[in-house]
Amino acid sequence: MPPLLGNTWSSFRASLTGYAPLQNSDNAATASTAPDSSLNTLTVRPSIGQVLMSKRVRYTASVVCAGVIFFLAFRNYDRLPTLNSLRQQTTGSGAGASAPYCPNPEVSPSDDGKTDWSRFAYTQYVTNKAYLCNSVMIFETLHRLKSRADRVMMYPQDMMDPAETNPESEEARLLVKARDQYNVKLVPVAVQRRSGADATWAESFTKLLAFNQTQYQRVLNVDSDSTILQTMDELFLLPPCPVAMPRAYWLFPDNKILSSQLMLIQPSKVEFDRVMKTMENSTRNDYDMEIVNELYIDQAMVLPHRPYDLLTGEFRGDSHEKYLGTDREEWDPVAVFNEAKFLHFSDWPVPKPWLSNEAMREQHQPACEVKDGKEDCTARTLWNGFYEDFAERRKNVCNFKKSRR
Repeated sequence: MPPLLGNTWSSFRASLTGYAPLQNSDNAATASTAPDSSLNTLTVRPSIGQVLMSKRVRYTASVVCAGVIFFLAFRNYDRLPTLNSLRQQTTGSGAGASAPYCPNPEVSPSDDGKTDWSRFAYTQYVTNKAYLCNSVMIFETLHRLKSRADRVMMYPQDMMDPAETNPESEEARLLVKARDQYNVKLVPVAVQRRSGADATWAESFTKLLAFNQTQYQRVLNVDSDSTILQTMDELFLLPPCPVAMPRAYWLFPDNKILSSQLMLIQPSKVEFDRVMKTMENSTRNDYDMEIVNELYIDQAMVLPHRPYDLLTGEFRGDSHEKYLGTDREEWDPVAVFNEAKFLHFSDWPVPKPWLSNEAMREQHQPACEVKDGKEDCTARTLWNGFYEDFAERRKNVCNFKKSRR
């Protein structure tokens, strides 16, 4: 490269210093025959424009510019990252086999301390006594984790007056406890009913009333047959969108649909009207998951299911590629549990954790694995712990024991 630039620069200088003066054409013709013809020669010096328009100068300048650009662009070529260096940055140098090959970063927008958290709320919907207890448990967890957003419970309007001070029924007692101990705002609603539909249909569609909570800028609705493991306040600070949901990873990639177990919603009259019209035209086999997918499957912001949507059934499975998102990461039940923020009870045919069936649970608990000649029952211990923890909290928060619904 230096010789090229040196030769070019020499040529450039020569082109400027050796430029011949322009002469009058008539006098030039007789210059060789007339004595002392130099006295009759009209010398015209080139202008700057003529010099710059010279083909030789333009060519030389182009070569110089190309050389400078080449030098600047590639002088740090040896510092460019390689695939190996990028992979090392992702996995960490010296990481073991269990380290994530391509870990999913948490959604963690910054809070500058000036956020008005009263604009946001966690919402729960209630249709019966069993789900009322579950919802109160959700709010107890949020209270214990010191979540900063509001808490709103939608419940059947005939269950209790929201201003009740002397509750008599068990349902009223739980509602008052949620209001007074866990700072829950009670919102009585008319439960959605449909002729011939079961109670599950009503439970399913009542949650969609979250779209009508327009007193809030954003609400986060989670199914109550779940356990919140860590606060998820950071989700409220995501960029604006009508709905944000994780994918139903356990159905992926055969069925690329959204999971309604956790929904981040921007309430609005327009969106609520759309939801209600879709509900009116739905069939008996359409539940909340079908409704939100019909409306938002191509428009929703997709949240990472890691860490926002973990099924308890994942700990019973033999293959974990769908949850991990790669076949390069080793399944580590402890690491997965520690990163998760939302755990949904889904273990068919094992019933929900508030229903009593110890024999069924024992029959379908995760199998122990043998690693390096030693038995490893970590997944089984964690899985059983999920159910035992739910039962213990249900007893402490609601004073309920396991029931048969």
